[in-house]
Amino acid sequence: MYSAGVAPPGRAVPAFARLAAHPLRWRLLTALAAGDHRVRELVALVGEPQNLVSYHLRLLRDDGLVIATRSTFDGRDTYYHLDLDRCAAALADLGAGLHPALRPPAPAAPVRLPHAPRVAVLFLCTGNSVRSPIAEGLLRHRTGGRVDVTSAGTRPAPRRDPDAARVLRDDFGAEPPAGPPRDVGTLTGQRFDVVVSLCDRAREAAPDFPGDPRRAHWSIPGHTGATGGTALREIAGAIDTRIRHLVPVLSAVRPAVRP
Repeated sequence: MYSAGVAPPGRAVPAFARLAAHPLRWRLLTALAAGDHRVRELVALVGEPQNLVSYHLRLLRDDGLVIATRSTFDGRDTYYHLDLDRCAAALADLGAGLHPALRPPAPAAPVRLPHAPRVAVLFLCTGNSVRSPIAEGLLRHRTGGRVDVTSAGTRPAPRRDPDAARVLRDDFGAEPPAGPPRDVGTLTGQRFDVVVSLCDRAREAAPDFPGDPRRAHWSIPGHTGATGGTALREIAGAIDTRIRHLVPVLSAVRPAVRP
C-alpha cells in the first residue's frame, strides 16, 4: 500500500520536468534567466545551430515558459524572455507532485541586502521618462533604499511622465525619482555593478562603463503615445515583476571598489 498523500508510480511526468530536463533547453532557460536575448545571441551562448535553438525555443514558448516580443528597435528582430513567475509555479507544482511536503513555503520576508558596501544599479531607456524611472523607483522601494540606483536615457525627454509617477505612488507606494531626465552621457565615467537596459533602442545605444559591470536587457515595450491608465499600469507591472526577481540576484553581487 502507498502512504497517504503520496502519489503511486505511473503518473504522467509534469511538462516542466520533461522540458527542463533536456540539456539544451536547460541551457536556454539558464541563459534567459539572466536577461532577454535574440536567437542569434542564444545561438552564440549555447553553441548550437540556429534551427536547433529555434526548435527548442518553440517548445518552451508552447508551454508558456518563454515569451517572445518583437523588437521596438528593429521590427525584424524578436527578443525572448523567461517567465520566472511561471517557472516558480511549475517548480512548486513539481515538488508537490512528488510529495506534498516538497512544496516550497511562501517567502516570509523580502531578501535582505547588505547595508555596506552598497550595490550600484543603473537602469537605461531612451527618454528616461517612463520605464527607467519606474524601475529606479521600484528597486529603491523594494530594497528599502539599500541599493544605489540611478536611471538615465540615451536621448532624454524634456520631462518625466507625471502619469508614470502617479502610477508608482498610487499602485506601488513608491516614490518616483526626483529631478528631470538624465543623459547617460553624464554617467559614463561612473562605476556600476549592474546595468539594465529596458528598451531595445537603448540597448543598442548604451555606452560602456568602467569596471565591466554585469549587464542585462529587459525588452519592455513602451506606451505608444497614450499616458496614464491601463497602458502605464501594464508597463509598471511588467517592470515590477522583473525587479522582484532582480533583488535576490543583487544579494550575490560583489560591489565594485569606488573612489
